[in-house]
Amino acid sequence: MTDPTLLDAYRYRRVGPVELYLGDARQVLAAMPQASVDSIVTSPPFWGLRDYGTGAWHGGDPACPHPPGADRRTVGAPCPRCGATWVDPQYGLEPTVEEYVERLAAVFDGARRVLDPAGTLWLNIGDSYTGGTRRAYHSGETNSPGRAPLPPKNLIGVPWRVAFALQARGWWLRNAIIWSKPNPMPESVRDRLSTSYELLFLLTRSHSYYFDLDPIRIPLARPQAADGTRIIGGARKGRTGGIGATARRRGSSAYGAGKYGAEDIGVEPRAGAGNLAPLGHAHTAAHPKGRNPGDVWRIATRPYRGSHMAPFPVDLPMRAIAAGCPPGGRVLDPFSGAGTTGLAALRLGRRYMGIDISYAFHDEALTRLAPHLPDKTSRQDGR
Repeated sequence: MTDPTLLDAYRYRRVGPVELYLGDARQVLAAMPQASVDSIVTSPPFWGLRDYGTGAWHGGDPACPHPPGADRRTVGAPCPRCGATWVDPQYGLEPTVEEYVERLAAVFDGARRVLDPAGTLWLNIGDSYTGGTRRAYHSGETNSPGRAPLPPKNLIGVPWRVAFALQARGWWLRNAIIWSKPNPMPESVRDRLSTSYELLFLLTRSHSYYFDLDPIRIPLARPQAADGTRIIGGARKGRTGGIGATARRRGSSAYGAGKYGAEDIGVEPRAGAGNLAPLGHAHTAAHPKGRNPGDVWRIATRPYRGSHMAPFPVDLPMRAIAAGCPPGGRVLDPFSGAGTTGLAALRLGRRYMGIDISYAFHDEALTRLAPHLPDKTSRQDGR
């Protein structure tokens, strides 16, 4: 049984349906009650991308200027002059990608414990290339600590390394969602394609979990006909040359018969009829509430003028929370940052718990969340 006083020691502020905790995510999660949140939506610091300035020298001579050449990006690095040790609680600056993955996996071990058995985890994480300070190592080839790093300019595959690590530790990996950005950050590269997406993984504690597709369905573009049916194919044949969905499934196109036969595209004759149907099921009408949004989400980034350098757009957690957290439930972000997940949670009528190592980010988050708090008189409770 978790001692509630341990969690109180990390509480930074409680304001109505919002609770903010200051400290390392792994330590705060260890103090939280088991199965106490309904959904986790988070975007941890990406590996080797940013330094949020949370490190400091500990021990040694306080008057030592600490030479600029000292390795401040490696936790535990000593000052060559006074012997002070560099301590930094932030994630993302680990010397190797394997250390980063292991450290994140340990955080989500704790997250799995505090998540309801029917809960969902939505994990947004980006990739990076080797080069400069990013020293990725081959994974799984040898247990020798002296293994050779990947050569520069290699795409490391950080998101999938993290996802597979969580899967190996008991998580169900349910979806790999492509967050497609119509306005990605420009890149001055000439020997590869610029990056215009990030990954959002849906993971669960068990094979059965809360998931409501209806709130995130995409409304149908075609109006409903008088007989209740909807047109889901192309334009009528003979007007614009469009074809229906059934014809496309048979391998046809607007330019004539398909290149492949029925046996090549996975269809078989429907019993008692000459037309074709997909293997194993018949074609059905579209859902009246709209279509499944699929695993490619086209969501534009949004400008942000706060001190946090990389908040995701609120549209991303809103879609995740609407589908993966029951009404009135509790949403957790163990890397709260500017509180974007909290903003989405409040807009959707959920409670929010955020963890961060920066009190400045918590203050920034409270400023953003204040207009969305349901009861203005409750904004001063907590500490």
